[in-house]
Amino acid sequence: MENNTINDTMNDNVDDNVIEVSHLSKLYGINKKEAAKMMSEGASKDEVLKKTGVTVALWDVSFKVKRGGIYVIIGLSGSGKSTLVRCFNCLIKPTSGEVRFENKELEKLDKKELLEYRRNKISMVFQNFGLMSHRNVIDNVGYGLEVKGISKEERDQKSIEATKLVGLEGWENSPIASLSGGMKQRVGLARALANDPEILLMDEPFSALDPLVRKDMQFELLSIQRKLGKTVIFITHDIDEAFKLGDTVNIMRDGKIVQIDTPENMSAYPADDYVKLFIDSADKSKVMSVKHIMITPSCLVKESTSPINAIREMRQNSTSSAYAVDKKMKFKGIITIDDAIKANKESLPLFDFIISDTITVTEDTLINDVLPLSAKSSFPIAIISDSGTLRGIVTKASVLSSLV
Repeated sequence: MENNTINDTMNDNVDDNVIEVSHLSKLYGINKKEAAKMMSEGASKDEVLKKTGVTVALWDVSFKVKRGGIYVIIGLSGSGKSTLVRCFNCLIKPTSGEVRFENKELEKLDKKELLEYRRNKISMVFQNFGLMSHRNVIDNVGYGLEVKGISKEERDQKSIEATKLVGLEGWENSPIASLSGGMKQRVGLARALANDPEILLMDEPFSALDPLVRKDMQFELLSIQRKLGKTVIFITHDIDEAFKLGDTVNIMRDGKIVQIDTPENMSAYPADDYVKLFIDSADKSKVMSVKHIMITPSCLVKESTSPINAIREMRQNSTSSAYAVDKKMKFKGIITIDDAIKANKESLPLFDFIISDTITVTEDTLINDVLPLSAKSSFPIAIISDSGTLRGIVTKASVLSSLV
């Protein structure tokens, strides 16, 4: 099996996994039996095509999609990603293997069940928008509801709510021709959301947009997904987009899965040279968090530490500042050598001189977000937990060296 590089840390509980794919293959051509035999014996996609005339779109693909997250499938043209996503809404029938939705095999759904699944459980957002030019915004958004037989009053109400959600309030009665590309994509997204599906399939929906609009739409999708908790399966060929959006990223090549992991783990531990090549083209500062570059502070002081001992600590560690913590290691601020000397001369408590308004971040803060903070900070930035416990520090040198 080709998926031995998968890091599958997902819970196998049916309630947690909304989609499960098991040994899925899709072959196009007459001599599928010989092609499958060759693939099982380790032949390449090109070798199979040359000898049998069969195109291998997918081969032995297995993974799970966790409910309520963004699952990104990335690959170059011909990797199988678009074929795969069309198996999720039964637009393509696999040659072998199965796709399950909430533990129900899609191929075994009868016509009524399949119609229910397509109408109420899953919606697709297309790259080319798929809008009807003779309808205005609200009528495009409500089209799926109209097909379901929802009354005009109810579908208009739901369409207005969806239109507001994607930032098109006030544009409900505008003709489609008057909208920009980004606004048209918002209409497409609103139409998908109006049906209140459990899964959003998005096949390279932003690839036709200019970079600034694309960035806005990525932010919009993240905001909406976090608010509604929808499961999103997102197809892209852009590694930066994959890492920005994905809770989990699945890299495909020649119809097979190469690696499945979180963006951070994939950046830190690429499965092979192909994945590494993909990742090397990404902006790592937008993927890696400070927990990968933080270090232990060399000098700590507590409230019970005397000024003279603080001075001694800083001298021994060749540093001009110390990180102040309480008895439970909660970060309180920074003491400089100058202030420690002043406290000692004036016989005052060390903590009277704490600089408390210092910059702090959590371990999950992206390096890209720390860059401007590090540039203006007079001290290495303290990394704290959600409860305020000091976890480490990040220096300007470690931030800058991580970008090389």
